[in-house]
Amino acid sequence: MDSKTLAIELARALDAKKALNIRVLKVEDLTTVTDYFVIATGTSTTHVGALADEADFVLSQQGVNPLRTEGHDGKRWVLLDYGSVIVHVFTKEAHDYYDLEHLWADAAEMPAAEWMKPAE
Repeated sequence: MDSKTLAIELARALDAKKALNIRVLKVEDLTTVTDYFVIATGTSTTHVGALADEADFVLSQQGVNPLRTEGHDGKRWVLLDYGSVIVHVFTKEAHDYYDLEHLWADAAEMPAAEWMKPAE
């Protein structure tokens, strides 16, 4: 699965579990670490954990597993590293504090219309 498709699948999985403020940032021209960041906010630490678990579950059903995960203990910021895509799931407070969108302001944002599933 190419990195753009992977980012879209992850954003959709997060959206299906009611993540807030989902953003898909193309960072491949800004760093050699990854191609995309998928950033989302949960309403509580429980929701953050559920969002990360859902993203992991949906992709594992397609045979794609993260290379590593971080933050499941505290659930304020859970990171799922898929190599070409890194998922950041935050509580609102952690999201506001770390403000990755500002830090990566030069990244191109994928329009939501491009990753959202059409209404059925």
